[in-house]
Amino acid sequence: MDLLPVNGAALADDPRALEAVRAVGLRYGFDYTDDAAVTALLAERKRALEAEQRQPAAWLGVLAVTAGLLLPFVVPMVPALTDRLFAALGAAGCLLVVGVALVVHARTRWKRALTRGPLAGYREVLGLARAHGVPLTHVPAWLEGRSSTGGGKGAAPIPTYATVEPLPDTPPSHAPGAPSTTPIAASTTAPSTASAAAPVAVPPKPEAVRSYETMADVGGWHDETGCLLFLAGGGGAIWAATSAEPVGYGALLLVPLAGYVWLIGRRQGREKERLREAALAYVREVAAAQAAGAKVPELSLQLRKLAETQDV
Repeated sequence: MDLLPVNGAALADDPRALEAVRAVGLRYGFDYTDDAAVTALLAERKRALEAEQRQPAAWLGVLAVTAGLLLPFVVPMVPALTDRLFAALGAAGCLLVVGVALVVHARTRWKRALTRGPLAGYREVLGLARAHGVPLTHVPAWLEGRSSTGGGKGAAPIPTYATVEPLPDTPPSHAPGAPSTTPIAASTTAPSTASAAAPVAVPPKPEAVRSYETMADVGGWHDETGCLLFLAGGGGAIWAATSAEPVGYGALLLVPLAGYVWLIGRRQGREKERLREAALAYVREVAAAQAAGAKVPELSLQLRKLAETQDV
């Protein structure tokens, strides 16, 4: 089962949140506390939205807009079309109008698929969960209509509701020091009942996963720096050979330095990949615990990105 933003067990932890979620479910005719049904809904809607983005109208519109923008610059370069400049500009204008219309049509269909039906109700559920203090493990970028990089507000952000005060702690059944009125027979059966109803625990975060969270956004500059050093060394040697300036050969020292930088980058990349595999395995364990009924806390930014890009 995929890692959900929130599961039914977490929603049921607060009776007020559960009641609000069920009210949303009645309006949309969908049970948002059924984890299997929610997983199927998200998978089906994600496929449908990806299909809308691949519609012919979308890429034809982009092609028409691109051609309309480039045509006025291409016409002066072609002598045969120079005498028909106004006709070419008119064709460019028509391409722009048609292209924009196709792009708007494709985006309208995509947004309609994103903002209607049970998927819209699910965003309400996530907003209500936040308002009641129920943590969301992650919110996929596509669910809010954001770009694949997760930037921007999105075409359909999670709605915001007034924060609900947390439930007060359950008072003890009797004052400290007071004699217990629980029968002995009942107290002897309590441990077995409690262990039978013990909640599923979220697996602890290994040290390798913590290291991945620290290293995930570090590095990435070694290839570019190594290339610049190598080009600088080669360029210095060429300058020395063509200008009879032997001092330029000193730039050749940058070539082994470039190799050293590449070696460091390769080692860091291998270590990061090892930690990434450990983090991915941990996210899968968390998803399995959630599927078994565990209340999963919010993942870190690095683990959220990993969960969304790998479809855990």
